[in-house]
Amino acid sequence: MPTYEFRCRACGSTFDVSRPMDSANEPAHCPAGHEDTVKLLTTVGIAGRTQGPAASGSGGGCCGGACGCGR
Repeated sequence: MPTYEFRCRACGSTFDVSRPMDSANEPAHCPAGHEDTVKLLTTVGIAGRTQGPAASGSGGGCCGGACGCGR
């Protein structure tokens, strides 16, 4: 289930709410009880280390052999 980040306009706190995607735009109440909140735009960043052939730039992503999937 996705997690959405909200900020309370009354107290300035930020908080996370886990809910189904079809409920993503529903209002969320601040943990302090305030109702004036806004959903923040968040981005997903995926970082990792590569080892072996992909680290040297010789190709691969999954399933080019660098991910270890055996293909």
